[in-house]
Amino acid sequence: MHVAVIGSGYVGLVAGACLAETGNDVVCVDKDAEKIARLQRNEIPIYEPGLEPMVRRNQEEGRLTFTTDLGTAVQAARVVFIAVGTPPGEDGSADLQHVLAVAKEIGRNMNGHKVVVTKSTVPVGTAEKVRSAVRSETKNGFAVCSNPEFLKEGAAIEDFMKPDRVVIGVDEDEAKAVMGELYAPFTRQGGDRILFMDIASAEVTKYAANAMLATRISFMNQMARFCELVGADVNNVRRGIGSDQRIGRAFLYPGPGYGGSCFPKDVKAIIHTADSLGLSLDVLKAVEDVNEAQKRVVLHKTLKYLGSDLSGKIVGIWGLAFKAETDDMRESPTIPLIEGLLEAGARVQTHDPKATDSARAIFGDGVMYAADPYSAAHGADALLLMTEWLVYRNPDFERVRKLLRRPLLIDGRNLYDPDRMTALGFEYHGIGRGRR
Repeated sequence: MHVAVIGSGYVGLVAGACLAETGNDVVCVDKDAEKIARLQRNEIPIYEPGLEPMVRRNQEEGRLTFTTDLGTAVQAARVVFIAVGTPPGEDGSADLQHVLAVAKEIGRNMNGHKVVVTKSTVPVGTAEKVRSAVRSETKNGFAVCSNPEFLKEGAAIEDFMKPDRVVIGVDEDEAKAVMGELYAPFTRQGGDRILFMDIASAEVTKYAANAMLATRISFMNQMARFCELVGADVNNVRRGIGSDQRIGRAFLYPGPGYGGSCFPKDVKAIIHTADSLGLSLDVLKAVEDVNEAQKRVVLHKTLKYLGSDLSGKIVGIWGLAFKAETDDMRESPTIPLIEGLLEAGARVQTHDPKATDSARAIFGDGVMYAADPYSAAHGADALLLMTEWLVYRNPDFERVRKLLRRPLLIDGRNLYDPDRMTALGFEYHGIGRGRR
């Protein structure tokens, strides 16, 4: 099938590469000529495991191409995905200007019936706006579908190739058949994984899913703070409640707060949409408030043990990205942490396997970017773990302790066993690990 993907950011690039991998002829479009030139050279602007070799392979085999020519791409396509950004406005609403501008361009370039698919995360009602925008520019027939993505950064390729479910909002039988054919290769082990539904329900499903996951994270972060007050260990509590099949284990890990491009933006957007309809989503407002407070927990612990004036103190940080296996620092809890440390007068030494360039774009030369974890710990008065990269799981702790000026270890991800760290000579403090 001939497919056009408009927008070659994270979602569009992953979708385009995976659709090409299953034999479709895919053209990825972006107005950024420099980005397109880099992609044509197999230079991937984001870090996502498995993406670069997939892009390279499909370009070499002729199934995947990149262009700035939207018109030609649309005219050749049977299905056109809209995968451009929807940045949040100051009030939390999703900015649809790019989505609707692309919809108009699609309409202007139609040469026959197309299936137009919103892949971007958009609020309920967007598909109808897209339909109106396309219709205003063409007399050709077309269908509009909603096909929200459910990709985890760091595991996006596997999520797309072996999805838990594929949600498709559709209101025409022909479009349903086309989308079913397109996604059939990804659901061979269970055709019931394709969930067809009305368009509004598909649009809400994306926001509801991310809001639920964000709620679980904020709930456990609150439980962690409660555990510290009463002397309990949140890891034991997590295992205890996660064993209940009605609850499950996923997204019950306390930490420094959620970040990234999805949860913060999507929680704000659904709250804004509900407010505009006269409904206050009080649970999600609390989720957001808890998360903002949680982003400062590691900073507060650092100031508690080092003092409020960090002049002359060195703080080492392991991990900058909001999660492992990505270079994404959008809404990363490490950002307010570093800002707070610098404001208190500290010198900050950082390490991250992939996110150094992202951090440099934020902090410039205000912090030190170490080439390895041990250099970030050298001479530090405290070492703070912020991202659960594998390289931090089992380092040479004896070496780390000797490198530190003070063996203060604040574990923002609860990667380490408190008793073991204490036995190794560290002053260990985790998240919700009892009174320590």
